[in-house]
Amino acid sequence: MNRLDKLFSEKKTGVLNMYCTAGYPQLNSTIEVITALQNSGADIVEIGIPYSDPIADGPVIQQSNMQALENGMSIPLLFEQLKNIRENIKLPLILMGYMNPVLQFGIEKFCEAAAHVGVDGIILPDLPMYEFETQYQQYFAKNDLKFIFLVTPETSEERIRKIDSLASGFIYAVSSSSTTGISQSPADINAIEIQQAYFKKLSDMNLTNPILVGFGIKDKLSFDAACTYTNGAIIGSAYINALKNTTGIAATTKDFINTVKG
Repeated sequence: MNRLDKLFSEKKTGVLNMYCTAGYPQLNSTIEVITALQNSGADIVEIGIPYSDPIADGPVIQQSNMQALENGMSIPLLFEQLKNIRENIKLPLILMGYMNPVLQFGIEKFCEAAAHVGVDGIILPDLPMYEFETQYQQYFAKNDLKFIFLVTPETSEERIRKIDSLASGFIYAVSSSSTTGISQSPADINAIEIQQAYFKKLSDMNLTNPILVGFGIKDKLSFDAACTYTNGAIIGSAYINALKNTTGIAATTKDFINTVKG
């Protein structure tokens, strides 16, 4: 059984997916960060593949991408770093990236390499649904890689249901129409109510896939709010910020997750 399937069969709510950028803060930090996240209670680790134009990401993750690229991170090096990851890491791992570098690497080769090192799922926000269905779905299915689509508050119910029929692993529900790391002010009650209505709408659709909320989730308050109507949430920018000036990845990660889980 794919590790994502196993996780969601055992845990229906409060799932914490933590994002990290491969090769950040240092080139060789990747495994140390993933290990710290597992040891501190994360349920899923989403590993960002650095790219020079990460369109779905806000300034914090963009900066971490630039730093990782300057450090020398690449797709071949990431797979080299991950080659023995399953000796110690048992939780589900997801790769999040963009089509340009994946196509340059070769998408069939990419899927095979990801499966070989023990990756469970892939997020490619700029891969159009039609192209996935008609050209690339076969490569993900062949390698038992879950493919995770994003939906937003503007996504029509018809398109959400189509995505639900194609997606596997879970559906990534973008909390608002912005980039990652851009969150509403806690005082903006109307915005929070609108988000909750959107999460409830997704819940009421009784989709086949679990739902995780991302964008703007940064602490216990926003995590708990996201989990009210969904299976869990994804935290990225706030954790990357915490790593920016860390003197110890393990301690920083433990403290961060403790504040989220309370």
